[in-house]
Amino acid sequence: MRKIVHIDMDAFYASVEQRDDPSLQGRPVVVAWRGSRSVVCAASYEARKFGIRSAMPAVRAERLCPKAVFVPPDFPRYKAVSRQVREIFARHTDLVEPLSLDEAYLDVSENKLGLPSATEVAQRIRASIREETALTASAGVAANKFLAKIASDWKKPDGLFVIRPEQALDFLAPLPVGRLPGVGKVMEAKLAELGIAQISQLRGFGESALEQCFGRWGRRLHQLSLGIDEHPVESERPTLQISAEDTFERDLLLRDTGETLLRLAEKVWQANQREPDRVARTVVLKLKTSDFRILTRSLTPAQPPSSLAEFGDIVLGLRERVDLPSRTRYRLVGVGLAGFRHADDVPPQRELFVADA
Repeated sequence: MRKIVHIDMDAFYASVEQRDDPSLQGRPVVVAWRGSRSVVCAASYEARKFGIRSAMPAVRAERLCPKAVFVPPDFPRYKAVSRQVREIFARHTDLVEPLSLDEAYLDVSENKLGLPSATEVAQRIRASIREETALTASAGVAANKFLAKIASDWKKPDGLFVIRPEQALDFLAPLPVGRLPGVGKVMEAKLAELGIAQISQLRGFGESALEQCFGRWGRRLHQLSLGIDEHPVESERPTLQISAEDTFERDLLLRDTGETLLRLAEKVWQANQREPDRVARTVVLKLKTSDFRILTRSLTPAQPPSSLAEFGDIVLGLRERVDLPSRTRYRLVGVGLAGFRHADDVPPQRELFVADA
């Protein structure tokens, strides 16, 4: 049986800002650029009392709390703190799976310090984070990743919660199905049509009935309702996609997006060059119209792009495949590379010319 710890920093970006500027402590802090096109990156717990949440439009956050202090994000500083925290993790185990700058799974079934329990490992980690970064983290301890993540959110902020194997079924039973990973509003509504609102009801519906309704995902839902999750902590997760996007200050016609697309393509290509052993097969273009409609176009050429110029040409070619009226305006564009494979698995490009024998 695994011993899994999920560590989640408390209101991470906002807490870093409050730590570094004492005048912000105790005040509703919103990490976001001001403006009609900005979204909230993080909100302090003081700001959350007003209903402000991450990914909310900044203008709405300002309406909810006119006295909120808006601080532009400083990602290099947040990344530096994240590295500090990950160094603390590494003292306890090499099996660390970061999910973002502010959270990670740790498999401490065997920990480097020989501590007797996962709970004690979590306590040590939280104490070290507080002492070395002057920030707080919440932790969840369980026998798998799914339960550990739920547990870390149970006593936020600055809390520790343990779900023991024998407690899992009773703990999950009264929870809403929306607490299950992958169950968003759409799936929640579909389950509600079946009379399923709580995990206990999902469990009672039965695996075969769920599979009949939702296929393989139905089996997965039934496993989660029983607290079963066999996914291991993956310390080196392979890259699935590299992308970059930008929101315009004012909506643009499609024909005016070329300069931004090529700039984003250069940014993505540079990131791609850091993984020479993996090759991206698919080029992706993302667009968001002025009325928030999202479109994507993708292409998997016979041979992966071998240069920035070739990559940029494909991106611009994908733009030509957008069939909306020419008067349509766009608020956001994005560029990405996906379909990564190991370089050894990609056949070499055929020579265009063969020398005479």
